Amino acid sequence: MGLLKEFREFAVKGNVIDLAVGVIIGGAFGKIVSSFVNDVVMPPIGLLVGGVDFKDLRLILKEESTNAAGEVVDAVTLNYGMFIQNIVDFVIIAFVIFMAIKGINRLNRKKEEEAAPAPPPGPTPTEKLLEEIRDLLKKQ
Repeated sequence: MGLLKEFREFAVKGNVIDLAVGVIIGGAFGKIVSSFVNDVVMPPIGLLVGGVDFKDLRLILKEESTNAAGEVVDAVTLNYGMFIQNIVDFVIIAFVIFMAIKGINRLNRKKEEEAAPAPPPGPTPTEKLLEEIRDLLKKQ
């Protein structure tokens, strides 16, 4: 019974729930970025490099063939165009996450500066004079 209670306490903690929400939003955000890269970024880049669709860039290692039973054996290819698109996806996602964390850190810094208590004011000239008089009286 203790294990179940401990698991429930762990699962209900704010950090775990925040992490779950982050994963769900991250998955949806990944789809948006993939669509952005595939449909907005890569077509103009492909046009600039001669009308190439990056999804179709591949190196054929072994041509398509037919085996002895008459079945078609697919070609063996190295799809480096998809790899390039995934790298662009990653760079955009990493940049957006970097900017989000940078913004969060800036907000946290502002909160810390606002929350930090002001240092106590130094003694006034009158208080300093009274301290000197007190010290002189102690010496006598």
